[in-house]
Amino acid sequence: MVALSDIQASNAKLATNLPEGLVAVFVGGTRGIGETSLKQFAKHTRKPRIYLIGRSEANAKRVIDKCKALNNEGQYNFIGADISLIRSVDEVCKDIASREKAINLLFLTPGTFTVHTETPENLHFFMSLNYYARTRFILNLLPLLRVAPDLRRVVTVFAGTKEGQVDTSDFQARKLSLMASRGHVSSMITLSIETLAKKAPEVSFVHVFPGMVTTDLGQDISALPLRLVARFYKFVLPLFAIPNEEAGERHLFFSTSGRYPPREGGAIGLTRDKGVEAVRGTDGNNGSGVYSISWDGTALGEKAEKVLKKLRQEGVHDKVWEHTEDEFQRITEG
Repeated sequence: MVALSDIQASNAKLATNLPEGLVAVFVGGTRGIGETSLKQFAKHTRKPRIYLIGRSEANAKRVIDKCKALNNEGQYNFIGADISLIRSVDEVCKDIASREKAINLLFLTPGTFTVHTETPENLHFFMSLNYYARTRFILNLLPLLRVAPDLRRVVTVFAGTKEGQVDTSDFQARKLSLMASRGHVSSMITLSIETLAKKAPEVSFVHVFPGMVTTDLGQDISALPLRLVARFYKFVLPLFAIPNEEAGERHLFFSTSGRYPPREGGAIGLTRDKGVEAVRGTDGNNGSGVYSISWDGTALGEKAEKVLKKLRQEGVHDKVWEHTEDEFQRITEG
């Protein structure tokens, strides 16, 4: 576990350890973990250029106003889009690429508990937000991440360290329970970023389980039993949850610390703290560029590591990526 005091000390060094003008893209940055992490990034960096991607312009304005109060030298840009649609993701990425030559941080938190709903592109809505849109953002923006002169990182917040079995007969999880879906999607995310890391070894990839945090993720649930559960947690969870500000501080650390370096290039340009060593990557080696971590910064345990190893041995990582590419091709060419 990384102590909160160490995290705060590391974050406090960002203004001096990293150059001004860092470019960050927050997908889902208008609420929840995305919002609180974005505000911490704005607070601790010099003259950042930040892109907020989401659906609600009103929420974005509220977040931008708070960021300006924290750091009035930053540039804050909202891009409104329905990112459950892969074509919309492509349009957003094209817009960003027209404005920026490089990106330092891609921070992804889009998600939903809504199941048994299809998008107009014939993707399971649950999987479209939790997996396909995230992967498409990474794939599209990877060229800009690779050429950044300093920090080069992707952080995707879902269920790192909770990897489970992948149902290769139901990649879109249309028939899986929500509990089975968590391990299924978590492994698909981790295996996909392992594939992408091979294409971009100078970029580090971090898959995070946020722990117990307050969120309005369940606001779009339609099924009555799940709505009742979501309502129950809305009132009970704050009694046990990680405070929002602390969650933001921790995720800023995951986004900038030298504990999670790329496979190539080491920790150049990253926050480097005395006595801090790179953590174990998903392949079992320290500093290997892809990390599955829990809310407190610790790497995946032996159980999840064995699950991933078995999936690789069975060729599931190749099957996941082949399926992903086939879906993207179907949508973009259809």
